[in-house]
Amino acid sequence: MRKIISTTWITLDGFIAGANGEMDWVGEVYDQAMGKYEDDLVSSADMLLFGRVTYQSFAGSWPYVPDNPQASEGEKEYARKLNAMHKIVFSRTLPTAEWNNSRLVKEVIPEEIEHLKQEPGRDMLIYGSASLVSTLTDLGLIDEYQLLVHPVILGGGKALFQNLKDRVKLKLVNSKTHPSGVMVLSYQPREKRDSTQ
Repeated sequence: MRKIISTTWITLDGFIAGANGEMDWVGEVYDQAMGKYEDDLVSSADMLLFGRVTYQSFAGSWPYVPDNPQASEGEKEYARKLNAMHKIVFSRTLPTAEWNNSRLVKEVIPEEIEHLKQEPGRDMLIYGSASLVSTLTDLGLIDEYQLLVHPVILGGGKALFQNLKDRVKLKLVNSKTHPSGVMVLSYQPREKRDSTQ
């Protein structure tokens, strides 16, 4: 069965963005190890799941990277992989999803997500998309959380998990520290929750 894996950059004090959405702290520690992590992760999947904000951010930049003479060969190859993948964006307000291989879905229906997980193929990834991560966490549909803890303290900002209905107990299944000081922590739920409740 395919897994849904959430991958999120997060600060030491638990924020995914500053109070005004700023994420300039991410680029400060981006290194070769981070590039390999991202490439390996996207190579293990064949579908991307997005909330509206992250989808618009990705769709506004990655489709154009392969033709950008300023982009490195590694960035171009990564962009080609993203562009080729199937994408689902969950949004009630987005009118269309124009990025190639994208499908717009107006609401999260647990049975449809479970059906996607049963289909043949590689894993499904969620980049950022905090509201979607919270929704799928409440439904017990995320199989693994990969948190990239950056060595920075913002002192305030946007939290990853907001307004969850229940406590979720996790187990650490892997950890790795990059030379930059970024630690990748991989967690899985301790128990399977019923998404149809």
